[in-house]
Amino acid sequence: MPPAQTTGGFDDSLVVFAGSLLVGGVAIHVAANHVADVYDYGDAVLTALLGAIVWALLDGVPLVGPVLALVAWVGVIKWRYPVGWTRAGVIGIAAWAIATVVLAALALIGVGSLDAVGVPGT
Repeated sequence: MPPAQTTGGFDDSLVVFAGSLLVGGVAIHVAANHVADVYDYGDAVLTALLGAIVWALLDGVPLVGPVLALVAWVGVIKWRYPVGWTRAGVIGIAAWAIATVVLAALALIGVGSLDAVGVPGT
């Protein structure tokens, strides 16, 4: 029996989304681990997903959308982790830097189709 044929479009998009969410989760996990001493990777992936949803909803608001989205994204981090606004911002900056390095490393080995879902600017 020959292997099942896939159309490629939806399956590929789902794989890219899942991989991108994992990259975003890794970035937030490593940052939160160092800043807030929390160790649950599942929380980081959920934070990345919620942050991506908040960013997508607010980024399109005219004039103030990007600023609102950034503040809301840091707010999601603050809500999910036992930190204040400053440390949530530090987690966000560190997650962005980590995601940028991870994506650059993946691009070097030929996996350039991923983003970091839940980490703005990557």
